[in-house]
Amino acid sequence: MRTDMRTGTKNGGDVRRSEFGVCAFLLALGILVVTDALRIPTDFAQRGPVGPKAVPVVVGSLLVLVSVLLAVDVLRGGRGQAEAGEDIDPGSPVDWRAVLLLSGAFLANAALIDTIGFPLSSAAMFWGAAYALGSRNLARDPLIAVGLSLTTWFVFNELLGVPLPGGPLMGVL
Repeated sequence: MRTDMRTGTKNGGDVRRSEFGVCAFLLALGILVVTDALRIPTDFAQRGPVGPKAVPVVVGSLLVLVSVLLAVDVLRGGRGQAEAGEDIDPGSPVDWRAVLLLSGAFLANAALIDTIGFPLSSAAMFWGAAYALGSRNLARDPLIAVGLSLTTWFVFNELLGVPLPGGPLMGVL
């Protein structure tokens, strides 16, 4: 194995491949956002000169632009900075248990939101995320999770006018 002087790593092509992977991901995400935004019906939600398509089209277009600019930078020899975090060890292995627990909490939220409603499913997700990340306070964590989910539901449902499913709590909320 040889050490690439430009990247300081062994087999330096791996670094460029990963950076091109990020470019491809951003490009695909930008195209997806723009495509979906252009299919949004505007007749029911248009309340002024700027409709519901405007922000997603701008965000998607910026994602495409950033992916192209990043690809050009990588082709010219640019590369990302190595992680220099104070409290992390870049050489440490991935904590797959935490990743799987977090994924499970998010997937459970997606599966349960229509059945039990946003407040209960997101409370379970918030508590599951806290547990996955190491918090083990069984008195405080569920209370904070319920408070966060109810506050989020109230802000979106009542203040912003974005209806979220209330589930069995609709009569109470």
